[in-house]
Amino acid sequence: MIERLDEGARAELAQRLPDWEMVPGRDAIRRRFRFQDFSAAWGFMSRVALLAEAQDHHPEWSNIYNRVDIILTTHDASGLSARDVRMALAIDALL
Repeated sequence: MIERLDEGARAELAQRLPDWEMVPGRDAIRRRFRFQDFSAAWGFMSRVALLAEAQDHHPEWSNIYNRVDIILTTHDASGLSARDVRMALAIDALL
């Protein structure tokens, strides 16, 4: 069973993931990425897809030209879990 983040871990999110924000009305985090062009955005998405497969944790995302929006939540836990934090840190490390 995957457990949701406890209050202590939630309090650390702003420090550990300063570029991510809470999604209003959901127990999820999101980040918007902007790139030079569509090709750069698509390349980033490809690298994130490989991470997602390796971690067996897949984001909700969208792409419009040079913008990629990513939302992370753990559906099996009905909210944020350590899996989301690990995935966000791994995504950030790609930049």
